[in-house]
Amino acid sequence: MEILIPTHAHLPQAARQLLRAAGDATVLAFHGKMGVGKTTLIKAICEALKVADVVNSPTFSIVNEYWSDELNQPLYHFDFYRLNRPEEALDIGVEDYFYSGHLCLIEWPDIVDTYLPEDTLHIHLDELPDTSRRLTLSNGAH
Repeated sequence: MEILIPTHAHLPQAARQLLRAAGDATVLAFHGKMGVGKTTLIKAICEALKVADVVNSPTFSIVNEYWSDELNQPLYHFDFYRLNRPEEALDIGVEDYFYSGHLCLIEWPDIVDTYLPEDTLHIHLDELPDTSRRLTLSNGAH
């Protein structure tokens, strides 16, 4: 499945469409080059889920926890960019998060690929020549 984001103004609509497409998936892995808009998209998803907290990339903390009024439960935002080895993710208990049943939004998921649940939804974010963005969604292995 593909979702097109023609302009920044279309982000809220794309976030809602992505959440509908995710269905029961609780682990969403965001793939894309540096600066393509992964964090911006995750912010839009958090807004759609009525997260009141300020949403920032957890580059240094690795994981941020937010409360979703829409889901009435926490959700987790990961950024694994700084990890050098997959085992480093185990030190923060990623498996507990991934299998908690709570929504997990993951930037730079490739390094923890072996720990991701089979039903992870992979979202590939690409910038098109006209600067619009395209989301390509796939389940399971990417």
